[in-house]
Amino acid sequence: MAGGITDTGELYSPYVGLVYMFNLIVGTGALTMPKAFATAGWLVSLILLLFLGFMSYMTTTFVVEAMAAANAQLRWKRMEKRKDDEDEDSSSGVSDSDVLLQDGYERAETRPILSIQRRGSANIFEITERVEMGQMASMFFNKVGVNLFYFCIIIYLYGDLAIYAAAVPVSLMQVTCSVTGNHSCSVGDGTKYNDTDKCWGPIRRIDAYRLYLTAFTLLLGPFTFFNVQKTKYLQIMTSLMRWIAFILMIILALIRISGGQAEGHPSMAQPSGIRNLFGVCVYSFMCQHSLPSLITPISKKKHVNKLVLLDYILILAFYSLLSFTAIYCFRNDTLMDMYTLSFTNCEIISTAFIRYFLGLFPVFTISTNFPIIAVTLRNNWKTLFHREGGTYPWVVDRIVFPAITLIPPVLVAFCTHDLESLVGITGAYAGNGIQYLIPAFLAYCSRKDTQLVFGNGTVNKHLSPFRHSFWIVFVLIWGFSCFVFVTANIVLSESKL
Repeated sequence: MAGGITDTGELYSPYVGLVYMFNLIVGTGALTMPKAFATAGWLVSLILLLFLGFMSYMTTTFVVEAMAAANAQLRWKRMEKRKDDEDEDSSSGVSDSDVLLQDGYERAETRPILSIQRRGSANIFEITERVEMGQMASMFFNKVGVNLFYFCIIIYLYGDLAIYAAAVPVSLMQVTCSVTGNHSCSVGDGTKYNDTDKCWGPIRRIDAYRLYLTAFTLLLGPFTFFNVQKTKYLQIMTSLMRWIAFILMIILALIRISGGQAEGHPSMAQPSGIRNLFGVCVYSFMCQHSLPSLITPISKKKHVNKLVLLDYILILAFYSLLSFTAIYCFRNDTLMDMYTLSFTNCEIISTAFIRYFLGLFPVFTISTNFPIIAVTLRNNWKTLFHREGGTYPWVVDRIVFPAITLIPPVLVAFCTHDLESLVGITGAYAGNGIQYLIPAFLAYCSRKDTQLVFGNGTVNKHLSPFRHSFWIVFVLIWGFSCFVFVTANIVLSESKL
């Protein structure tokens, strides 16, 4: 946006926006869902999946509503400033003829805000400027709320980037080291390897991992210094690959089931697996933190909530079909945590190309999400340190902020690829806050602020379908209950050790 903190970037159609959102949501969480389904039972899993998908859609509409309210606030402030400037010009002797030279658009922009609303203009709530969640928090929250927001978002995004930076090299290391070690069919057989084991001649597995991490950083790191739209064609290409991979896994599982080779006998419910399933589902629907980067460049936003709903329906259908075919095709004890690795066994698939395509599919999924997450974190760093009316020097804007975004997670990935504890904190606490609590508070505070500034009769054109205050209270109760549930499970698990 002109004169803003971040750039809106090149506009794209609603269908391209749908591709972006599908790519962002359907990531590593989808690949761990079949195992979680098998562990928790098919009936409990289906109910929880539908419920958490519904909750995520609701909070997504809350964020879109807050984005529209923030755009209206920014326009109102500019109008007020322009009006004050005109009053100063009038008192300084500016002639009436100078004022009449303004065109119709400029005159409309300088009218009092309530006058514009009475004339029926809906443009005041149009989402044309990218307002990241950090800026929205600064606009609608008090100082304590802003600090809590940044604490939550920074933990989540840094954790996300560190997990992504480690997961891609680990996947490449496991597949390629197995190939060169003449164990290409043992990738998914559960064999455990040490980091000091040989990979290629004198090269150890940990050395191969770090080489892949270096290549990953050099290839995808530069996107942190630019806009997310620079990955447009990469996103479209990998979206097609996602559909191919998911459909391929579903078809292969159905072939084995129809051919009488099915081995799965899933139970209806196993309470012991609910905690893991909850974490997987929350992670599998995460997109709220990147909505400003994805929604703002959409050229036509009239039916944006319907577009988001369509995305969620497609994602739910894929999650359900993928998980049900998996749990009936494979036994619980043979399902891999990363579902694609279940198809890397030669007894399952004899075609080497398909085995390696599915085995390396997580690399494509994570790689295309990494630039989006990195740009989101970079923009939130910008809004955290931004001061009204101030601008950043070129070096700070183009070098420093991208560097502090990229370097820490890469360093963490270089030091360790055992991120189990970080994943637990990121998903169970920061993820819960970002997906449920922050959107609910944004919707509540933005509605109060809109009524205060524009009056009770003003209607936000992007108001969430869940406009009753009951839904905000419901989400807040659910979010805080999840905190208690996860903490209690961690405490109980530790006490049993």
